[in-house]
Amino acid sequence: MGLYSYPAALHDELDEKLGQFPLFKFWGPLADITSSRWISDATRHVMNTRHPTLTLTYLPHLDYNLQRLGPDLQHPKIQSDLQEVDELCGQLIETADAQGHNIIVVSEYGITPVTDAIHINRALRQAGLIQVRNEQGREQLDAGASDAFAVADHQIAHVYVNNPDRLNETRLLLEQLDGVEQVLDEAGKKSWGLDHERSGELVAVSKADRWFSYYYWLDDARAPDYARTVDIHRKPGYDPVELFIDPDIKLPTLAVGSRLVRRKLGFRTLLDVISLKDTQQVKGSHGRPTDDSDHGPLVISSEANLLPAGEIRSTDFKELVLKHVFDK
Repeated sequence: MGLYSYPAALHDELDEKLGQFPLFKFWGPLADITSSRWISDATRHVMNTRHPTLTLTYLPHLDYNLQRLGPDLQHPKIQSDLQEVDELCGQLIETADAQGHNIIVVSEYGITPVTDAIHINRALRQAGLIQVRNEQGREQLDAGASDAFAVADHQIAHVYVNNPDRLNETRLLLEQLDGVEQVLDEAGKKSWGLDHERSGELVAVSKADRWFSYYYWLDDARAPDYARTVDIHRKPGYDPVELFIDPDIKLPTLAVGSRLVRRKLGFRTLLDVISLKDTQQVKGSHGRPTDDSDHGPLVISSEANLLPAGEIRSTDFKELVLKHVFDK
C-alpha cells in the first residue's frame, strides 16, 4: 500500500503527518470514512503548504453504503455517511475560502436502486463466443481468442467483438438477455457520444434496476483465484460484490484476521472472503441515464454566474473548471 507523489519527498511528508494511506478502508468490505478523511487531510495539507492554482480532490465515502444499502436517505447509516462526508467538505471549503479560491462540487453520477446482476459474459460463454484457458484447474478469460467478450462497468457493458462475422449474432443475443434495456451499435454509440475507438463494437445498457457482472465462468469451482478477493486490477470488469464479506463465512473478523496473520508470517495467502453467489446483496448502482434527472449527476458552484443555464454536458466540464480558475 502506498501513494505516488511529485515531488517524491511529498510521499514521506504525508506519511509522516497522516500515516500510511488506508487502502483497506478505501475499497472493499472494510471501506469507510477513514480513507476520505485521509484524502481530505492530505488535500488541505497540500493547499496550505504548496498553494496550488487548481486543486482536485475526491471523497469516495458515499460510494460505499449507497451501493451496499441502496439510496434510501432515511436509512440511519446513510444519514451518518452524509454527516461524515459533510464535515470533511466543510473543512475543505473553509480552507479554499481562506485562500480566496472558487469552489466546485461535482458528482458525475447518482446511485439508484437495483435488484440483481446481469451475467452478460456467461451468456456470451454459453453461446460459444467466449474462450477461456485452464490454468491449474481455474479458468482465465482469453479475451484475444474470444469472438466476443464484455467489460462490465456498473450499468454499462462495453462489448468487444473480435469476429466481425458474429457481430449481428452478438447484438441479437444481448438484446434478448433478461435485464438489458438496449444495445448500442455504431449509430447508437454516436448518438450517445460513445463512438470512441476503444468503446467496443457494441455497448449494452441495463434496465434501471439491474447492473452487469463480469462473471464468465459457469462453475464456481473453476472461478479464477482473484474472483473471491478484492482485486480491481485483474478482474475484467467492475465488481461491487467486493464491498461485502461472503455471508457464508460465519466469523468474518476471524477469517480476515487469520489470513492477514499468515501473510505477515510470509505465507502467500489470498484474502478470499468475497462471495460468488449473492449478487443480490448489491442494492445501488449507476451508469445508465437516470429516469429522473434529479437522481443523476450534479454540479454545485460557489460562483453562480459561471454556471450555464440548464444542464451541463460532461464534455463541457473542463471549460467550466477553467472559468472558475481564470475568470475572476
